Amino acid sequence: MNHIKEMTPPADNDDVGGLRRSTRNKARMKLTIFAPTTEVFTRRRMKYSSKDNNKATKRKVTHVDSYIENSDAGRPIGLSSYELERLENIRQNQAFLSTIKLFEAREDLNQTATPKPSQRGRKRNPVCSNSKSSVREVLPPRKSLRLQNKDAESLLLPPKRHAMTSSYKKPSPTQKPEGPILMVPLTQEDWSPLPPELIKLWTEVSVTEEKQALDLKGYSDALKRLRTDKARVVKVVKDRIFSAAFHPCNSRLLLAAGDKSGHLGLWSPDCDWGGDGVLLFEPHLRPVSCMAFSASSDLLSLSYDGTLRSTDVEKAVFDDVYRVRKGLHTFDFLSRDCSTLVVGEWNGDVAIVDRRTPGTSYESLRTLDSKTIRCVSVHPVHKQYFVVAENWHVSIYDARFLKSDSIQAVSQLHGHPLSISSAYFSPNTGNRVLTCSFDNKIRVYDTSIITSNAPLLTSIKHDMQSACWLSKASWDPKQEDCFLVGSMERPFKVQVFHETGQLQHSLRDKENLTTMQSVTMFHPSRNAVLGGNSSGRLHLFTD
Repeated sequence: MNHIKEMTPPADNDDVGGLRRSTRNKARMKLTIFAPTTEVFTRRRMKYSSKDNNKATKRKVTHVDSYIENSDAGRPIGLSSYELERLENIRQNQAFLSTIKLFEAREDLNQTATPKPSQRGRKRNPVCSNSKSSVREVLPPRKSLRLQNKDAESLLLPPKRHAMTSSYKKPSPTQKPEGPILMVPLTQEDWSPLPPELIKLWTEVSVTEEKQALDLKGYSDALKRLRTDKARVVKVVKDRIFSAAFHPCNSRLLLAAGDKSGHLGLWSPDCDWGGDGVLLFEPHLRPVSCMAFSASSDLLSLSYDGTLRSTDVEKAVFDDVYRVRKGLHTFDFLSRDCSTLVVGEWNGDVAIVDRRTPGTSYESLRTLDSKTIRCVSVHPVHKQYFVVAENWHVSIYDARFLKSDSIQAVSQLHGHPLSISSAYFSPNTGNRVLTCSFDNKIRVYDTSIITSNAPLLTSIKHDMQSACWLSKASWDPKQEDCFLVGSMERPFKVQVFHETGQLQHSLRDKENLTTMQSVTMFHPSRNAVLGGNSSGRLHLFTD
């Protein structure tokens, strides 16, 4: 049985010699101490230990017996009621943590590693790599002159230069030299012929088979068969992908991508040229914002540096098509043979360019917006009409009146309170226009009849605040009432919608699709989808 004893401190008898002692000890309060008789109490104490193999500190709970009754001592030792209650709370908490297996869950979480991005594709320069296999030069340790018992060297300041001369820096070039540029991959120092497989695949005549559009159930089933894996995630360019395109051939897949630094990468997952089937070129110096394959399988690429070039793999050159001092932003083919282009410039101008005319100038030029033009799309049936995503408006113009003094839009697509990033006609009939706006809305308009105000059919809420102006929705050429767009929702995915706003399918892969796909596109004839991210990687989904 436990006893509570009331103990009084002994009197202070050290007041000797007439010294005046403090009265603080005399006013000491009586102490109430819990004195156990024969029982032994234990409490838990936290210790820390480390494991060298993990290089991480981990806690270990050990039981240590303490506060043991010393029966031989004259003064009993024990715990107060508060400490007993505290120890009981610790014991209950430890028991609860043991039942829910919290420590085991923490161990499993630490062992779970975030999947690393795919290292396939463009190879790094082995000279600049920091791999463990590379031999490093061992330098002697640095020591100051004071430790070496040497006098400091007397240094003289360099002569003062003229302020204008010291602050002058040679401006970096804003464009590549005018004229053809040889197609030399950046991994090669000297020019060499392109792989014969690439030329054969590039010049292959694509056979377009007229396929009847599937119903929504059959279309959704076809999307569910699309898969990706590590072999189909490849780093094609160095920086953020601004544009991408599928080659229209049917036998094998060939993809192209343009990045922020003006690079153009080609990748075929079924070939082994370059590194993992990747060839990297540099036809531009600034972001490649738009690219497309023509009917004759020429790849046209447009850049912010003010150049529009055509890729000729048989001659292994990038030819000049159109060149201005100010930046270019977008283009589309205005004729069925792809010889005439409509080009949107950064300063709000629209130019008509004929590739058959010698030189790199325009046929006609007209200012449509006071700020900029972000996207142009030509009607697939009535080629005289093209839709323009201006700074705050989406308008449809008639190209036949661009040479007149004043041009008016033949139709307006209202309802965008903020800036618009893209506007595209449906690829086969042009009966719909798909727009993406910075107000987090994707809108579908009815353009089956060109009227002054196109009616709004659908408005879909979607996060468009990522990747600046890169997040764009694109139509499926095989099923023109459906489109796809990258999603910011976790886990990351690529979503396919019907024009009514109904979600058809979400393409996802927790191991291989770990980033936002700001650039997405359907293959024109095969069941395949590509997605590009901000690190220069292309993700390919095929069945």
